[in-house]
Amino acid sequence: MRQVAIDVLFQEIPNEICLGFFMTGCPLACAGCHSKVLQDAAAGDALSLETFDAWLQRYKGLASCVLFMGGEWEAALPEYLGLARRLGYKVALYTGEERLAPALEQMLDYLKTGPYVARLGGLNQKTTNQRLTHVPTGTDLTPLFWD
Repeated sequence: MRQVAIDVLFQEIPNEICLGFFMTGCPLACAGCHSKVLQDAAAGDALSLETFDAWLQRYKGLASCVLFMGGEWEAALPEYLGLARRLGYKVALYTGEERLAPALEQMLDYLKTGPYVARLGGLNQKTTNQRLTHVPTGTDLTPLFWD
């Protein structure tokens, strides 16, 4: 797995402080993508499980959720999600896919689905095709982004 950035995020998941990992190698190539660097599988740095664990230890008690911006195509992702959960973090994934494999989806607390469609806008637009779901309850959290 490779990442191009790691950041603390305050707006992506309502009521959560996220430690966000921006994963490279996205195969979707959505038109209008605002993170084209994530499409380049060679971009960024390798994210070993040891490095990931070090980040989680550093932010334990400060961040409440680990958010992967992409990475669902990585066979190793469930291992990373499991480690985050064992350390007490909630786990989230942003994907341009409409659906994920049920086994992967069940590992998540939050899931944003849907390709970015410029004319429909992002999560903050009522016209968006994208959805943020609280996976355990199936609750659509998307309206929380609207004014």
